[in-house]
Amino acid sequence: MIKARAYFQLLKFRLSLTVAFSSAIGYMLRVAEFRWTNVLLVMLGGLLVTGAANIINQIHEKDLDKLMTRTAKRPIPLGIISPAEAWVFCVLLGASGLALLALQFNYLTAALSLLSLVLYGFVYTPLKTISPVCVAVGAIPGGLPPLIGWVAGMGHAATFAAMGPQPWVLFGIQFMWQFPHFWAIAWVADDDYKRAGFKMLPSPGKRDLRTAFQIMTYTLLLIPLSLLPLEFNIAGRISAGVAVVCGVLFLLLTFQLMRTQDRKAALRIMFASFLYLPIVQIALVLDKIQ
Repeated sequence: MIKARAYFQLLKFRLSLTVAFSSAIGYMLRVAEFRWTNVLLVMLGGLLVTGAANIINQIHEKDLDKLMTRTAKRPIPLGIISPAEAWVFCVLLGASGLALLALQFNYLTAALSLLSLVLYGFVYTPLKTISPVCVAVGAIPGGLPPLIGWVAGMGHAATFAAMGPQPWVLFGIQFMWQFPHFWAIAWVADDDYKRAGFKMLPSPGKRDLRTAFQIMTYTLLLIPLSLLPLEFNIAGRISAGVAVVCGVLFLLLTFQLMRTQDRKAALRIMFASFLYLPIVQIALVLDKIQ
């Protein structure tokens, strides 16, 4: 029972489910009429592949996780699951997810999911201890899920050339969102991250006005980006209005961080980022189907 629970912990289920949810959003925005079975299958495929990517991350960071309060009790640092066992579980999850996406939807969906896994597990993860550019690199696999979901909705004949601009709009919004999201987390967890040698905050890596200004800048850029779904007929005016209101409220919190430069203000931005993306994405779907 302890071992089974430990394997479940490796998935980082809530994080993986959030990623899978945004894939489902992309799928629902692409198809004229969606079947809930396909929505759930897109989510399942995304959940399995994301879980595999998370396991690669934990295997690579097993020694660093021991140094941080919030990760010291993960299954691999505690020795409940060995790296070899984690690799087997990772391969099973990843292969199952990719096979599901390829066979149920199309090969391009599976290929993009594999790309996301590789970028997250083998590029972003080791970069975390090397350079703050890791956040920009990590924002690529972080932004891909709604694009992947859109491609899944294109059917078995999907090709890269036939994608059009719409999935890239969805990617752009989620890509840009990654910066205030991850930098707020890095601000809150800075002491832990420093113990592990993570370089997540933008150069020079300090909790200062310069970092707060960059968080504000990327949050500001989200507002015009969030209007592009209206421009490209992905959804209508209602969701655009919701996105602007959410974007402005999100932005106001960054001004507070610039003023106080304290952990409490960063924590508010972190929680706001958790709310912003699902609210905007759900609004897009509801606006489309009304």
